Amino acid sequence: MKKPFVGLDKVKEIAAVYPTPFHLYDKKGIEDNAKELFDAFGWNKGFKEYFAVKATPNPAIIKLLKGLGCGVDCSSMTELMMAEKLGFKGDEIMFSSNETPAAEYVYAKKLGAIINLDDITHIEFLEKACGIPEKICLRYNPGGEFTINNMIMGTPADAKYGLTRAQMFEAVKILQGKGVKKFGVHAFLASNNIENEYYPVLAGTLFKLIREIHEETGAEFELVNLSGGIGVPYRPEQKKTDIYSISRGVKKQYDEILAPAGLSPKIFTELGRYMLAPYGALITKVVHFKHIYKEYAGVDACAANLMRPAIYGAYHHITVLGKENEKADHVYDVVGSLCENSDKFAVDRALPKLDIGDYLFIHEAGAHGHSMGYNYNGKLRSAEIMLNPDGTFELIRRAETPKDYFATLDIYPEFKD
Repeated sequence: MKKPFVGLDKVKEIAAVYPTPFHLYDKKGIEDNAKELFDAFGWNKGFKEYFAVKATPNPAIIKLLKGLGCGVDCSSMTELMMAEKLGFKGDEIMFSSNETPAAEYVYAKKLGAIINLDDITHIEFLEKACGIPEKICLRYNPGGEFTINNMIMGTPADAKYGLTRAQMFEAVKILQGKGVKKFGVHAFLASNNIENEYYPVLAGTLFKLIREIHEETGAEFELVNLSGGIGVPYRPEQKKTDIYSISRGVKKQYDEILAPAGLSPKIFTELGRYMLAPYGALITKVVHFKHIYKEYAGVDACAANLMRPAIYGAYHHITVLGKENEKADHVYDVVGSLCENSDKFAVDRALPKLDIGDYLFIHEAGAHGHSMGYNYNGKLRSAEIMLNPDGTFELIRRAETPKDYFATLDIYPEFKD
């Protein structure tokens, strides 16, 4: 059984100040998880986690992670702007983007960010835009299928990201000719893996690649970015990945492949889901029931607040606060109010008997939750709230208002106010 990090009484206390729906984050959970990650990879001098801003772009959360030693992974101009405003600079920023506008490269270089090139043609593009820095990272796509224990985990050949193996060698040689002194390699080959083998297998692939490139070109590799891909247990029967086991597997590959060649790059990670998803929830309230061909429980949140179930059919566990110990002997579709039949948080979900006013805790909404929100049907994105270890809570993003919705229509006289 999944256990919420907050109880009914506290949610009622918060809802009396900030009405539902809202996203709620567990500060202690975020801190403990980040500390565990750094402890697990403490064997690697220079290890750094670059939090994927796109997962949860909230200043309070990013500043919290910064204080714990994290950098940021940015993929757009506005994410770079947020990083700068929050005091990140230089090697604290990884800029990993694709189909990148020139202005974004210019800005990233101005900040001193580590630029991660997604394509070999971007070398010339970057040079024309702002010049080539002395340190640069290259994103690798090995093609084919990515398998672990004969199981297909991902299909890099179908992904739009990265350079081929041959292009990696060619790109390093071109960049050496343009004055690059230090290199990094990056890859993201599969998403949301809860198997402990993913990172070690990926690491082995990248370690062998940089050893071979180094042997052919003499290039110095300062960093290996294992990117994201470590998943979280969305379903109750799934177990959390063991970050210490994962780290031991990466170290084994490091010691067997890199150390004998005299190579000792820093290990970087770029986690979003693993860092935040379990420590955030969407809190919503039951407002309607509908009894037709199925039993529907209507809530005051919708896919505009958490769109993963609507677009992916993703599973998010639901706890009915105050009824944690009651039998799940009723079956509902839990739905929002959008004019889309996909606006469902759960389909045929066994839950305790619901009543109007029940508060639902929708689990694992801390990453790719609020950040993927949108305004279809004129829906307004919800507030974000941090729950502190002492039980106090604070608003870290206010809910949108109609004024926010109409802000970009101020070109019309009717919407200037």
